[in-house]
Amino acid sequence: MKILYVEDQKFMAKAVAQVLKKNNYSVDIYHDGETGLDMALTGLYDIIILDIMLPKKDGISVLQEMRQKGMETPVILLTAKGELEDKVKGLDSGADDYLPKPFQAEELLARLRALGRRKGQFLHDNLLCFGDIELNPNTLDLYCKGGSFRLTLKESQLLELLIANKNAYISSDLIIEKIWGYETETEDSHVRVHMAFLRKKLTLLSSDIKIQTVRGAGYKLVYEKGGNNHVEET
Repeated sequence: MKILYVEDQKFMAKAVAQVLKKNNYSVDIYHDGETGLDMALTGLYDIIILDIMLPKKDGISVLQEMRQKGMETPVILLTAKGELEDKVKGLDSGADDYLPKPFQAEELLARLRALGRRKGQFLHDNLLCFGDIELNPNTLDLYCKGGSFRLTLKESQLLELLIANKNAYISSDLIIEKIWGYETETEDSHVRVHMAFLRKKLTLLSSDIKIQTVRGAGYKLVYEKGGNNHVEET
């Protein structure tokens, strides 16, 4: 899951990001509202953690502009203010959750999991499911037919992205932006290598899930019960 975290207190932002990354979230940090809004509007993020007190543009204004432009990405508002009026204003502006500072990391993680379930991505026990496979993004474990593999972080992020977009092809460019970020030297060849490793593990688990490749379109998961797990290109 890819998180956008907009927070002007750099020390706090770094500390929270470390916790999120330790729990296998991919995190991009920005420190002002204008940049945060620009990044939010890219649509690359699954959840946005947004501080209210920001330079250049406050968090409420960022949130309101997002919703006005049709962005439905779940947002958790963070603020040092605890007044009921601020909470109500944030929720009325389109926030999905509200967390006053200071907060415990465990509470933030629980709220992120809850928003994931609310999006319909996570089912029982925080497992992400498709066809005959179950992925636990927190532990990186992939389960199928009584067997399991511990994936690498990038493999888990790739599979999570494919499951979340199971009805559409995902291009290599979008995969790179979602998983590696904008400021990366990662190329298509890196995506192909990670996909190959993921395909191999699906095959070793005897999964009926296939990663389908279409040139010019990208990658998509296909569930063919009783089928094989070969690479398909058109």
